[in-house]
Amino acid sequence: MKPLETVPPEANSPASSVPDSIPRDIVRPNLDPNAPSGVRKFYKYIKIFRVTLVERMTYRGDFLLGTFLRFVPMATTVLLWKSIYDSSGRKSLGGFTYRQMIAYLLLTHISRMFSSMPGLAGGIARDIRDGTLKKYLLQPLDMIGYLISYRAAHKAAYITTSAFPYAIIFWICRSFFDVPSWTTIPAYAVSLALAFVVGFAFEACVGMIGFWFLEVTSLLYIVMTLNFFISGHMLPLDLLPRFWANLLESLPFQYMAYFPAIVFQEKIQGAALVRGLALEAFWACFFVVLARVLYARGLRRYGAYGG
Repeated sequence: MKPLETVPPEANSPASSVPDSIPRDIVRPNLDPNAPSGVRKFYKYIKIFRVTLVERMTYRGDFLLGTFLRFVPMATTVLLWKSIYDSSGRKSLGGFTYRQMIAYLLLTHISRMFSSMPGLAGGIARDIRDGTLKKYLLQPLDMIGYLISYRAAHKAAYITTSAFPYAIIFWICRSFFDVPSWTTIPAYAVSLALAFVVGFAFEACVGMIGFWFLEVTSLLYIVMTLNFFISGHMLPLDLLPRFWANLLESLPFQYMAYFPAIVFQEKIQGAALVRGLALEAFWACFFVVLARVLYARGLRRYGAYGG
């Protein structure tokens, strides 16, 4: 089955790339000079979030249209899976009924809405290669802190503007869903928040490869294409042979699409759910630390010349 699209609709917006310049009022915000340094740093990134959010809302029409167009191929996917179930003569495949399968594929769009970071790895690698990384080194601004504030604003703008079309589409497809229990909703929200951290930190780590390799475009394409499949966006991991399913479920990529979807569908509950959220939190922390380590070590070999 061919993937619907490997790049989220928000990637098509001109706002998905990091700006070449950073406003001075962000780098040196107007704040009480007597305030603790931690407060000043935190306020700086909050202001980055606010400024970026205003900028991204300029493209709300693009986000809105892109969301509707993204779900157009879903009609063929529904027909395809109906044909698969009818031809198999079985009511359940990999533990998923036809209704649950369609609901899962719709829910993975929500998962990827949080975890996908279009252009992040490529942007970091390009900044390293072109020497524009020095804009973070010459100003009191942390690159990773800046990028996560920037991406958080991007996600906030996209989620806000696409909420209406998502609501319409999910209402049309409401017959495929079972209403989750009230205890499932908080767990689902936590899994989505952690999916954002895992997705951001993982792509940041991939982008850091640019410190050691001059051209990483082909590598990035391979990694992101594989990630689309092994994260469970294309189909549930349960449909794979048990060996491969167990292997992929032990990796962090499932938390970008598969895990939040099955949390909502209540296919994982109780102690298994707590363990899954704990492992997702572990992988989020692991990739954040790894990104920091790669950035620190990469700066030791980084060199930029000229103005």
